[in-house]
Amino acid sequence: MSRVQLALNVSNMDAAVAFYARLFGTAPAKLEPGYANFVIAEPPLKLVLIETSSTRGSGVMGALNHLGVEVSSAQEVKDAERRLTDKGLSTHVQESTTCCFALQDKVWTNDPDGVPWETYTVLADVDTDIGLGCSPEGCAAAAMELSGSPGFVALPDACC
Repeated sequence: MSRVQLALNVSNMDAAVAFYARLFGTAPAKLEPGYANFVIAEPPLKLVLIETSSTRGSGVMGALNHLGVEVSSAQEVKDAERRLTDKGLSTHVQESTTCCFALQDKVWTNDPDGVPWETYTVLADVDTDIGLGCSPEGCAAAAMELSGSPGFVALPDACC
């Protein structure tokens, strides 16, 4: 099973969680300080909320953090990486990275305007957000790492 992921920067986590719970009729599947995600059955969507100090004018995308496709297995991530590179797209692979309170395998690419897309699978939930994670420091590290890929436009607030 695959589903689209939408990751949004929000300035008030409590207000955002309350709004999206009402909008989609479901509680968050995971709620941590500064982070929430909703697994929405209809429409099939993984909605991720990342608390930031400001969503207006932050970076190139404002409230949009990144987009993604959640897949069921690490093999599907590898298949996506192969498909993307076969189509001539620049990619960056992260294996067994801890981000958004989960251990994940993922492959990143950017659209022509620099919007980051990830294809990822969750290998396991974890209690803390370590590694590249979703902190500003982690995002800066991810941007530095991703910027080394030819043709890859890394945005500093695009991780997770």
